[in-house]
Amino acid sequence: MKHSSLQIIREEHSSLAAMLQSLRMMLRRGPGADQQQYFDVLGAMLFYIDEFPEKLHHTKETTLLFPRVLQASPAMRETIERLDHDHHKSEAGVRELRHLLTAWELLGESRRKIFEEYCNRYLDAYLEHMKLEEQVILPEAEKCLSPADWKELDAAFAENIDPLNGKYARDPVYDKLYSRIVSTAPAPIGLGQA
Repeated sequence: MKHSSLQIIREEHSSLAAMLQSLRMMLRRGPGADQQQYFDVLGAMLFYIDEFPEKLHHTKETTLLFPRVLQASPAMRETIERLDHDHHKSEAGVRELRHLLTAWELLGESRRKIFEEYCNRYLDAYLEHMKLEEQVILPEAEKCLSPADWKELDAAFAENIDPLNGKYARDPVYDKLYSRIVSTAPAPIGLGQA
């Protein structure tokens, strides 16, 4: 049986992974001639990460999915504790990244290296975190959760509308964010000038 919550989680992970990889591509490109556009795009990307995955996606995993998996499969305790710790650390991490980006933008090149190093560590950790969820927690959930668990999870995750996922009608609240990222990020990341 297919559970819509698992599909939604995987789709959200896919959207987020694309955003994280785009962020890494932006880092590799560097600011180029239009520094303001560069900082605007990076700032919008970090805002998206803080706004959607950190506040909505992770919260539902931590409060709904993980406790059910832990109750049904106590052997998952260490993995779930690690993932919960990652969620807490990631929320603080994206805010630190936003601070470091502002420092680089306002205080200049002397702040670039610390932003880039912190950002690369953050991206690596985030991608590893999603991999662990998909390879360990989601398969375990499929094996051990009850139909009642799935009914509640499916309903809760169905409320998520990722503003950057093309499968759903765009939320007008996030339209400006979506447009800013896609239209100003340089090709091939977005539709802006290469």
